Amino acid sequence: MEITLTLFIVIAVIALLCEYIDASIGMGYGTALSPILLIMGFLPLQVVPSVLLGQLVGGLFGGFFHYRLGNINLDFRQDKAIKKRLHRLGYIPSSLDSKVILVLGVCGIVGAVAAVFFALNIPTIILKTYIGVMVLGIGIGILIRRNRESNLSWKGLIAIGLISSFNKGASGGGYGPLVTGGQIISGREARSSVGSTTLAEALVCIVAFIGYVVVKGDIYWMLAASTSIGSVIAAPFAAMTVKKVNTRKLKFVIGIVTTLLGALTLAKTFIF
Repeated sequence: MEITLTLFIVIAVIALLCEYIDASIGMGYGTALSPILLIMGFLPLQVVPSVLLGQLVGGLFGGFFHYRLGNINLDFRQDKAIKKRLHRLGYIPSSLDSKVILVLGVCGIVGAVAAVFFALNIPTIILKTYIGVMVLGIGIGILIRRNRESNLSWKGLIAIGLISSFNKGASGGGYGPLVTGGQIISGREARSSVGSTTLAEALVCIVAFIGYVVVKGDIYWMLAASTSIGSVIAAPFAAMTVKKVNTRKLKFVIGIVTTLLGALTLAKTFIF
């Protein structure tokens, strides 16, 4: 499908809106943009790499602005207490947000690589069904537990990171709802969960996009450029929104949107 100047601008605006939503509540970019581009007439293997690149650059810029506005605390210096125990055997960053991003990033590499090589062999209905069920369950869990405080579960975070990155690499979406919602259920504060997801998702997209470049080779660069430009423009505005929104309201909105995304995914799979 040929991209005219008008279509290029339209796609950039759509990507801007999707990235604004995604970087504001930690989800929605690939979940919304991928089907929109498919409806517009682009092929799946044109859409997924373009969505991945758009979220890659949008996530990096979004993570930077989340950090500058204080939504997340990024301190990647070696944790001194852990350094004494590990000596030279490993590295763990200092701040909690940095630890979470590192865990999600490492899990993302594993999940995204697996997705690139197995995505074409998974029946679409199975992939969409399990993504829909998991997202729906996470959303309901957030709403039930939104007023409770709990400690962060690292095992739960690792599991969520692996599963959600596989979703991202296989379909271009399905990452944010699980990672943002999973962090909240695991005991993370909503604002930090959104900021951490935005940056961690960019790391996952780097791996998945490179995988598509290596395996597929032929990337529709004009489409990828359009999604990327829109995503970059949206980043600072989304970070400012997160900074100003009340944490409890943000958690409630995330719960509602996650639940609706899960239900919609299942409805589109079996009804529409």
